[in-house]
Amino acid sequence: MNKTDSLTDFYQQKWGWLPDNLQKELGHFNVFLLDNYVGENAQEVPYKRRDFFKITFFKGSAQIHYADKAIDVKRQALVFSNPQIPYKWEGLEGVESGYFCIFNHNFFHQFGAVAEYPVFKAGGNHLFELTDEQAKNVIISFRKMQAEMQSAYLYKYDILRTQVMELIHFAMKLQPSLEIETAQGNASHRISTLFVELLDRQFPIESKGQTILRSPSEYAKQLNVHTNHLNRAVKEITGKTTSEIINERLIQEAKILLKHTDLSVSEIGYLLGFNEATYFTNFFKKQTTQSPMSFRKG
Repeated sequence: MNKTDSLTDFYQQKWGWLPDNLQKELGHFNVFLLDNYVGENAQEVPYKRRDFFKITFFKGSAQIHYADKAIDVKRQALVFSNPQIPYKWEGLEGVESGYFCIFNHNFFHQFGAVAEYPVFKAGGNHLFELTDEQAKNVIISFRKMQAEMQSAYLYKYDILRTQVMELIHFAMKLQPSLEIETAQGNASHRISTLFVELLDRQFPIESKGQTILRSPSEYAKQLNVHTNHLNRAVKEITGKTTSEIINERLIQEAKILLKHTDLSVSEIGYLLGFNEATYFTNFFKKQTTQSPMSFRKG
C-alpha cells in the first residue's frame, strides 16, 4: 500500500523546500502554474492518496485515474481531488498548460465544511470537461488567485477562500446533482449524511491493523440510532439500502487494492474485514460477476 502523500511530501518532492507556515499547523493554501510539469516537462503523478485538497485546470489531453475509474480528457477540464480518493495522471505530455491550487482542511477551519461539497465527496462528480468559454472563466479565477497570493493585503486569505468557493460552485452548477437538489436538512437527510461521512472515514486502509465497520448494525450503533431507523433514512434519501452502499464502497476499495497494490487476495479480504479469503472471493464475485484474480488480470 502506498503511503499517503502529505503537503510536506509534496513540497519536498517538487522543490526540496517547505513554506514557513507549513510547520506551524496553520491552514495552508498555494496556487501554481501547471506548465512547468506537463508537456516536455511532464512528471509522473503516481497512484496514491494525498492528505490535502487540490483543484486543477488544464488544457490538452490526459487520462486521470480516480479510485477504480479511468477518465480520458481530450480538450480541457477542471478536476477536484480530495484526501479520501487516490488518483494518478497519465499522458501529461499531452497537456499544454493550466493551473492548480492546493489547500488543507485547516485552511477552511471555521469557514465551512468544504469536504461536504459533492465535488470532493466519494461518489460525487470530480471532473468537469469545459467549453472554451467556461475555460476562460476558470483561467480568470486562477489568475485572480495568483494575484491575491502576491498581495500584501492583511485579509487576502479570506479572499482566496471565497475564490476557491467560487470555483467549487462554478463546477457544481455545470452538472446539478440530485444530492444538491434534495439536501433539505430533514432528519432522514441528517442521518443519511452522518452515515456516509462515517463510511468515508473507514478509508483509506493504510495498515493491516486497521479495522472497518461492515454491517448496517455496526454503523447504527456508532450513530446511536436503531438499525431500522438508519435503513429507512438511507433508503429515503439515496434510493439504496444501507447494505448496498456499504458493499459498493467495499468493492471500490477492493478494486483499488487489487489494481494498485501487490497484496494477495486473502490479504485484501482481511483488510476489508473478511476473515476467510473464500468469503471475500464470493462477495466480490456476487457484486461484480468476476473473481478478484480475474479483475486483477483484466
